[in-house]
Amino acid sequence: MSTRTLGSTGVHVSPLCLGAMMFGRWGEPDHDACVSIIHKALDSGINFIDTADMYSFGESETIVGKALVGKRDDVILATKFHNPMHRTDLNKRGNSRRWIIKEVEDSLTRLQTDWIDLYQVHRPEPGTDFEETLRALDDLVHQGKIRYIGTSTYPATEIVEGQWLADRKNLNRVVAEQPPYSIFVRGIERDVLPTAQKYGMGTLTWSPLAGGWLSGRYTLDKVEPSTSASRLRSGSPGFDASLPENQAKLVAADALGKLAAEAGLTLPQLAIAFVLEHPGVTSAIIGPRTMEQLVTQLGADEIQLSQDVLDRIDEIVAPGAILDGMDSGWPLPAMEPKARRRSLA
Repeated sequence: MSTRTLGSTGVHVSPLCLGAMMFGRWGEPDHDACVSIIHKALDSGINFIDTADMYSFGESETIVGKALVGKRDDVILATKFHNPMHRTDLNKRGNSRRWIIKEVEDSLTRLQTDWIDLYQVHRPEPGTDFEETLRALDDLVHQGKIRYIGTSTYPATEIVEGQWLADRKNLNRVVAEQPPYSIFVRGIERDVLPTAQKYGMGTLTWSPLAGGWLSGRYTLDKVEPSTSASRLRSGSPGFDASLPENQAKLVAADALGKLAAEAGLTLPQLAIAFVLEHPGVTSAIIGPRTMEQLVTQLGADEIQLSQDVLDRIDEIVAPGAILDGMDSGWPLPAMEPKARRRSLA
């Protein structure tokens, strides 16, 4: 497998990054099965693994740690912090210095490693000063506990703020962003990807199969309910094909499936190859739950889509478009009603 440079760091990573969200109780509870998937990915040339403390509440990191015993030096390991790690304690979450310093130790223990290559802020936190977060991460770099700083699902404005802070305050800068990107979720083409390119940042994009919508399971004449697809409907109890957003995705998935077949590809191959065609993308995160899912996605990085195929994809889903706003990550606090309207009090 070829490699790409993670921004301007000089670190070489595989175009496919193995996402570990489905390892553990959220997906595959059998640790041995998960370790086998990880080893298969490594044997296939993937050298980049992404997980997070919150995935199965630490179980994913524990599984990854088991799989990397004796292999740690050969892997670029990324994990994340921010989300709640306790049901009621509000200090066991977020982007504060207090939590970062505590949680990095817990992640290092679960991962059975002395260092994390890329430590990422999983989401912005409006109530915490970005400088507070960046200074804590800068200290961890100097201590050797993390090598690089990353963010995930940050808007372009906050990406710029992070670069500004690092420059003005003489701190280690954010070197990578992890945004959502797929044929169905193309919003980052408008600003996030150009901003990351401008600052020499790497990007590892999540959900190239749009949460399962581009897996090939969904066509106009065959709709299979899926936990993954249902989850995208903001807590919806089940898949509802009558929703306008789902109808739009079904129509697009059907058209894309036919296009993939004409090109001699599977729909997952087309979807992942599309993401990797953007010059601003370093790696696409694939998140298999089973060995079969992994095998069907391996090799997508070797596919080069023709200009004709790319143009036809643009006709099905326009550049910069998002078919369902719920798929673009969590809602931005600035767009909440209380932030947009004056109080009536």
